[in-house]
Amino acid sequence: MPTLRQDPDDTLAARAQLGDAAALGELFERFAPTIWPLLVRLLASRPDAEDALQDVFIGLPEALRRYTSRGRLGGWIRQVAVRTALMRLRSGRRRAESAFAEGDMPVSLPPPIELRLAISAALAALPPDLRTVFVLKEIEGYSHAEIAHMVGIAVGLSEVRLCRARQRLRVLLSDQEPT
Repeated sequence: MPTLRQDPDDTLAARAQLGDAAALGELFERFAPTIWPLLVRLLASRPDAEDALQDVFIGLPEALRRYTSRGRLGGWIRQVAVRTALMRLRSGRRRAESAFAEGDMPVSLPPPIELRLAISAALAALPPDLRTVFVLKEIEGYSHAEIAHMVGIAVGLSEVRLCRARQRLRVLLSDQEPT
């Protein structure tokens, strides 16, 4: 009888679910760097992203009780992070209401610095519902069906919000061009 190989992520998840602090620390070290930029973009605030990142990993042992190893653990944790960010946006729990300060931008946007600052400021200026769909679709690569499921909206509304976000970004970024 062939033996099934246990996925190391599933083993870590099982240990963390039981309260193993070392396993939770390993999960944090492994997945926090990939969800951090997503949280910064969704929340348009580094302090809020820090709070959301902390919320994700503090609640992870409890959330893992609902995890089924049908997919990849990393993708599931990203979805938990998106839901955490969306709950933060909906509840109005915000540490900083302002746009990004100069030099304070998501870590993975390309140079030059002027363009990065303009894009960060434009993203931060979008209303949260438009910014969420734009980031999830254009930056994170989720489909409209996945976005609709995560956000709790219709697929068509996800498409409309993306269109509106693009239109507003064009206007905001065209205002940044030198004349």
